[in-house]
Amino acid sequence: MNVTISPKDRGYLLETTLRVPRSLDEVFRVFSDAKNLEQLTPRALRFKILTPDPIVMRPGLLLDYRLHLHGFPVRWQSEISAWEPPHRFEDRQRKGPYRWWVHEHSFVGDGDHTEMTDRVKYGVPGGALVHRLFVARDLRKIFEYRATQFCHMLGVPEAECDGY
Repeated sequence: MNVTISPKDRGYLLETTLRVPRSLDEVFRVFSDAKNLEQLTPRALRFKILTPDPIVMRPGLLLDYRLHLHGFPVRWQSEISAWEPPHRFEDRQRKGPYRWWVHEHSFVGDGDHTEMTDRVKYGVPGGALVHRLFVARDLRKIFEYRATQFCHMLGVPEAECDGY
């Protein structure tokens, strides 16, 4: 998987693409299940979903989380702003550690493979220095971990998961 972070609109753009040998429906179903976020997030972040079950994904759904960034507890709330199964969904930070955060997840099926793309547009309190010293490195590690974990969740051997 390639993680690219570049300046964008007085903020930043993170893009990742991962191709897995699984059907579009299976990939979307597993990835869009909010309960899987805990398994897809590095343990060091101590990520916990606070929104009670059942979580039914739809536009307008608010999701509440708790996590730790560099040892500090953080509350985060996101809103599902677009829901177009099985091709895309988008979440936007309503409250949290970023100035803004818009995360589009898109899925394209190609026979028995699916390509997943993440596009995150975000702004960082503290600007370029904070981004360079902490945020860019942290996000790169989080998204690389997520790709690895997602392949494991699907039972995809490393050699068959484009992005290792």
